[in-house]
Amino acid sequence: MGDVHERVIAGTLRCVARWGVAKTTLDDIAREAGCSRATVYRAFPGGKSAVMDATGEAEVRRLLVDLAIALDGCDTLEELLTVAIVESVRAVRANDALQYLLVHEPEHLLVHISFDALDPLLAVATDFGAPYLERFVDPRTAREGAEWIARLVVSSVIGPCPIDLGDRVVVAAFVDTYVLPGLTAPSMTASAA
Repeated sequence: MGDVHERVIAGTLRCVARWGVAKTTLDDIAREAGCSRATVYRAFPGGKSAVMDATGEAEVRRLLVDLAIALDGCDTLEELLTVAIVESVRAVRANDALQYLLVHEPEHLLVHISFDALDPLLAVATDFGAPYLERFVDPRTAREGAEWIARLVVSSVIGPCPIDLGDRVVVAAFVDTYVLPGLTAPSMTASAA
């Protein structure tokens, strides 16, 4: 069944990148996945909504797997933060389905990243990022820092950003000037004690 799930999710991504959510049907997804509509329903009993949700969750997991590989090689807090921001932003920019939604159907994306709807994504990002940051700062600061970085990346996705968060040199300067002082200030570590 895993193979069917993977094929359906890959097919969904191709359909959304081509037509968006509104015009993509389960028949389109089934055709892209090389299976029948009934097979899609068996794999995802909730229909199109369940397929779209599963596809979004799979893309977040894929981003985190790729990001983990990049972060595992980081030796300093500055490098870790820079790589986390740059690689996350680059992954979002390279996702054709997400880019289609941002341009043509932002309502399908914004409903998942606005107000309280953002909380589950922030929780996943914080749970993922905090252990990496704990190599350099205390656990409370690590959780706060991981959430800050996640919010920064999401903000850059949904609105204009005054700096290019996909440029490693620019982000390194930003991290050095604004992020590191916030994570390593004596008041941050003292309040955590």
